[in-house]
Amino acid sequence: MVMVQSRQTKLTLQEFLASPQSNGSYELVDGETVPKVSPKRFHSKTQRALLRLLEDWGEERGEIGVEWAVTLQRRGKDWAPIPDLLFVSKERLPDDLGGEPCPVPPDLAVEIISPDQPFGEMLEKVLDYLTAGVLTVWIVDPRAQSITVFVPEAAPATYRGDLVLIHPALPGLELTAQQVFERAGLSN
Repeated sequence: MVMVQSRQTKLTLQEFLASPQSNGSYELVDGETVPKVSPKRFHSKTQRALLRLLEDWGEERGEIGVEWAVTLQRRGKDWAPIPDLLFVSKERLPDDLGGEPCPVPPDLAVEIISPDQPFGEMLEKVLDYLTAGVLTVWIVDPRAQSITVFVPEAAPATYRGDLVLIHPALPGLELTAQQVFERAGLSN
């Protein structure tokens, strides 16, 4: 019996960005394309509600992106995650920004948990975001109606109900999980 081993070629960031997989349905992780979880109804409604709230607060402060890829480093390798939402302050964005992925770590990356995504898998992504220089990461869980906030060198904080979420990396932003899920039409 002859065994044939195939060696999978790892993609560079440039190869990934030039490929059809960079259309937003795949992320680049460790040189491989990884499909994003297909959003479901609660995910979509939550994303839309958060987008509206973030736009009300931050449109003049910087760029708010919906599933805008970011070029980062993960464990010493190119990484192109696609957060559900992100915010980058004007001060951090280059003036000559074109249509490419976000070239700097965002001030905020938001990931919304889909029903078939384990929280542990999302936690690994959060740690990778923070290590790559993202200032704040939110994990939003439509089923639990919670927002868990992660920042470097601090314990995560989970917000539910009318507990006001305020963070120094996002000056002037004040919202509650209750606002988000009411606006999404998902409140209990």
